[in-house]
This record gives sequence, structure tokens and C-alpha cells, in this order.
Amino acid sequence: MSSAKDVNDISFDSEVLKADEVVLVDFWAPWCGPCRKLAPLLDEIASEFDGKVKVVKINTDDNLKTAKAYQISGLPSLLVFKGGEAKEVMVGLMPKSSIVSNIQKHL
Repeated sequence: MSSAKDVNDISFDSEVLKADEVVLVDFWAPWCGPCRKLAPLLDEIASEFDGKVKVVKINTDDNLKTAKAYQISGLPSLLVFKGGEAKEVMVGLMPKSSIVSNIQKHL
């Protein structure tokens, strides 16, 4: 079973921007209640799309450089990357079905 993998400012380039597959990035923070509610859904998505979509999470408190680079202002923020580019932005707690449909557009 796959789960969301932690990345940081240093590993973001290799794990997300240079990835061959579609990548769902969860920008979160430990103090964010909706972020904690979203975490198990992202683990489910990571497991269901294993081999097709990489799911990673980045703590915005510890990785300000990457959060600033993508103008993250609300948490949780989910970005879908394909070919090194952010193709989709979702902000706030949302149902799993909405997240999945936004990912599937890029597969």
C-alpha cells in the first residue's frame, strides 16, 4: 500500500518537477485542521493510483521557499504537476471525488 511521501525544498525538484508520472502535491502545515482531515484521503489516493500518480506532501512551515514559489496562501493546497508544470490548483478541504476527477484530467 502506498502513502503520501514527504518532500522538502531540496527534494522537490527531483521528486516533483522531474517525475515521469503525474504528481499530486499536498501543501500542508501541522497546525492546519483541514490538512489533518485530508491526509488519510491522500493516502487512499496514493494507494489507488499507485504506479500512475505520485502523491507527495510538503510542510509549508518548514519549506517556505517552495511554498512561496507556488504562491501558496491557503491551506491545504493541492497542486497537480505534469511534466514539471503545475496544471491544477485546489485550495481547501474537498471531497475525494473532486480530487480524483482533477487528477484524472491529466492522466
